[in-house]
Amino acid sequence: MTVITGITMSLDGFVADRHGDASPLYPDLIAFEDNEGLQESIDSTGAVVMGRSAYEMAEGDLTGYEYQVPIFVLTHHPLEETPKGQSEGGLTVEFVTDGLERAMEEAKSAAGEQNVMVVGSADVTQQCLRAGLFDEFHLALVPIFFGEGLRLFENLGDDLPEVKQVQVIETDWAGHSNATYLVCEVPRARWPVASPWSLARGQRNDRERL
Repeated sequence: MTVITGITMSLDGFVADRHGDASPLYPDLIAFEDNEGLQESIDSTGAVVMGRSAYEMAEGDLTGYEYQVPIFVLTHHPLEETPKGQSEGGLTVEFVTDGLERAMEEAKSAAGEQNVMVVGSADVTQQCLRAGLFDEFHLALVPIFFGEGLRLFENLGDDLPEVKQVQVIETDWAGHSNATYLVCEVPRARWPVASPWSLARGQRNDRERL
C-alpha cells in the first residue's frame, strides 16, 4: 500500500489564482482523463481521502467518478444529503469530522493492499506534508505564471519529513505541453513508485471550505 498526495502548481509556486481558482492549471481535462496513466492510477487505488471543496465540486453527485472506491471526505460539518452515485461494493462516501489522521486510518482499512489517493486542494496537501502522512508526493509543474494567489509551500512549519526525488518526467499535462512531473518518496517507503497521473480531480477550484 502506498499513500499518495500531490498537486499541480504554476512555475511561480501557486496552486490557485488570487480568486481561489485553479482551473488555469487544467485547461483540457478531457485530454487528461484520456491519459493511459490515469487508468493505471484508478486500477491501483483502493480508497480516496477527499477534501470538502473537492467533494462540493461534484454537487453531491459522484456518478461516473473515476475512483469507484470508498471515499472519505474531510469536513468539520457533514452534509445531511445522501451523496448520489454510491454503489454496493464500489463507491461509497463517508464524512470524517475528526481529522486527517482518522480519515487516513479509515481509508487504509478500506483499501486493503491497494493505494490510498489524497484528492484535495492546498489545505489538504499541506496537512499531509506537515503530518508526514504520505509515502509519495507528486508535483506537476506547469508552464504558466499566476503572479499572486494561493501558495503551496507556506504554513508548513519546520518539522517536515525527509523526501527523496525518484522520478522526473517531461509530459503533456491536462492541456499543457512540456510540463514537469516530479515524484518524491519518503525514504521509509519500499513500495514501487505509483503511476504519476492522479492530481487533477479536486484542485480545479481551490477554495477549501471545511
